[in-house]
Amino acid sequence: MLEEKLRQLGQGHIARLLESGSAYVSRREIARDLEEIDAPLVRELIAGRFLYEEPAVTAVKPAPVIPASFSSSPESSRFRRHGETLLSQGRVAALVVAGGQGSRLGIDAPKGVVGVTPVRRKSLFQLHAEKILALSNKYAQPIPLFVMTSRANDADTKDFFTAHSFFGLNPDDVFFFVQGMLPSITPEGSFVLSREGGLFMNPDGHGGTLSALKKSGCLDTLKERGIEEIFYFQVDNPLVSICDPLFVGLHSLKGAQMSSKVVRKKSFEEKVGVIAEVEGRTRVLEYSDMNDDMRYAVDGEGEMLYWAGSIAIHMIRRDFVETLTGSAVRLPFHKALKTIPTVDSRGRPTEIQGIKFETFIFDALPMAEKSVTLEVLREREFAPVKNRTGEDSLETSRIMQSNLHRSWLEDLGVNISDRSIVEISPLAALEKDDLRARGKIPPMEVDGELYIP
Repeated sequence: MLEEKLRQLGQGHIARLLESGSAYVSRREIARDLEEIDAPLVRELIAGRFLYEEPAVTAVKPAPVIPASFSSSPESSRFRRHGETLLSQGRVAALVVAGGQGSRLGIDAPKGVVGVTPVRRKSLFQLHAEKILALSNKYAQPIPLFVMTSRANDADTKDFFTAHSFFGLNPDDVFFFVQGMLPSITPEGSFVLSREGGLFMNPDGHGGTLSALKKSGCLDTLKERGIEEIFYFQVDNPLVSICDPLFVGLHSLKGAQMSSKVVRKKSFEEKVGVIAEVEGRTRVLEYSDMNDDMRYAVDGEGEMLYWAGSIAIHMIRRDFVETLTGSAVRLPFHKALKTIPTVDSRGRPTEIQGIKFETFIFDALPMAEKSVTLEVLREREFAPVKNRTGEDSLETSRIMQSNLHRSWLEDLGVNISDRSIVEISPLAALEKDDLRARGKIPPMEVDGELYIP
């Protein structure tokens, strides 16, 4: 019985509203929301267990980072070849976190449908799919794509892929799974009602990717397909080098369970988490968790000490995910205050200060026995689309994409004016060497838009 389940969760106030036939509470919506809730976990969270604890600053030091220059060194070739071997053997999958909406970019649709490329305005979903298609062609092996959606955008995301014929990918190689949800609560531990008559629910964070993989059966699918390594990334970065063979090879040959890419922070104040070492384990420290002594710390040469900014790109071993989701080990939950739109005792719209719980994927790092951190250049691999204008916007991302592709052509002898906008399809080249391998590029001067399909 619904009311009994609510009382078992300590939510008698909602049970009483249902029994009284309150007009602003929907039995159907409440039942649907409760169906998604891990009741024992929710009870533990309300009791204050499984919560994140900040590490002692005295135990923190910079983590070892493989510098970006390594990618052009002779030693890198061994790791790159190993990564290519894993790709050609079908042992690597790509996983994109795509549960967000594009509301901050001015659209009421999944963020992945936003047109981001500088000339053709390809959507993020199309761009990522074409990169995976190009990789599959390059290594003569289909690379499965796992797409984590949310309750809010799952149907729209699937419809978008279907309407565009999966952008050339085989539908049998694309798997959708839905992120988990948790109820928001008051400081006293009561569930908050939504204005739609159900519970006010929030996604359980990108750390919920791991539990959602298991719950959906996708973790079993990975194992059945012989996948050993998962390349994890977020949908809003059009410059991501999906399944980068060097990163794949470094992670695998060094025996890491979870690895990360980082970029050098622009400034001490840039609000990104940093990769650090705490008591011998790698972890990400959020910007808000760093005090000023740590944030502005410098090394012996006066350079920024904690410069390794996390960009939410990871390699994760499949069996490590199985360990994290198949035992008492779990990611810690972060607790955050937020303003919640709800209804008062008479059903009138109001707002309150409530609490949401979420997990972060990078909190799995300190649980790994071995981790690799690789620096990459921001201008080559990190141009996130988070805002409509200003920093990390559509405009800045398109400029960075164009600048990168222009640099490839200029290195191959093409004269391009500063006014030109350049876009190279992933199906034409995933990197500069792919463009060179196509054969000699005829001499040309470009002044305007250039698209290479």
